[in-house]
Amino acid sequence: MGKLYVVGFGPGGKEHMTQKAIDVITQADVVTGYTTYVNILKEYFPDKKYIATPMMQEVKRCEMAVEEAIKDQTVAMVSSGDSGIYGMAGIIYQVADEKQADIEIETVPGVTAASAAASVLGAPLMHDFAVISLSDLMTPLELIMKRVDCAGVGDLIVCLYNPKSKKRTGYVEQAADILMKYRSDKMPVGIVRNAGRSDESSCITTLGELKNAEIDMFSVVIIGNSQTYTKNGRMITPRGYAVKR
Repeated sequence: MGKLYVVGFGPGGKEHMTQKAIDVITQADVVTGYTTYVNILKEYFPDKKYIATPMMQEVKRCEMAVEEAIKDQTVAMVSSGDSGIYGMAGIIYQVADEKQADIEIETVPGVTAASAAASVLGAPLMHDFAVISLSDLMTPLELIMKRVDCAGVGDLIVCLYNPKSKKRTGYVEQAADILMKYRSDKMPVGIVRNAGRSDESSCITTLGELKNAEIDMFSVVIIGNSQTYTKNGRMITPRGYAVKR
């Protein structure tokens, strides 16, 4: 029986990959994934057999991975971050079910973008938080903004994925306007670009000034809750412990 691993390899650097992810990729007969992710892994695993597809071919990519596993091969289907968080795990299970594939599937978790970005900023995710993608390719914009509103009502820390693209230029500002109904415009906001990669950069701004920040699809935006503060260039959300000063 073939084995298909759905592997999250973290932000990109090998130091952020779990040992399980490294072992699975090393032992795989075939590694499949999005072209950009495959190119990242080729630096660390140059001798592997790779099958890659470009953006917007997620279903085809998963079909190819399942077909390779059906040949009694061990396949590593890779994606950055965690494969079960906006990754390929869900599609893989759906495709395998559709094909009635007699294969074993295992999901291998990885460091997701929210965790990587939070570590750069300090400790912003120390209390309840919501991760919301602002991409409306799969979800209607109205529903996305409803989720942002609900996070505002619940005073949740908000982590925004896919915040801005060439076509989607105003969604971050729209989300900020919604959240300012419930929290101060001085609320700290952290922005991390390419978290965990060689060209990583970050800054801390405020909810009111978020519209002026440089943000793109490689950015993660973390908006604090009512208790979040900044100190010595770090963004911190208290959990509620009694700390003597």
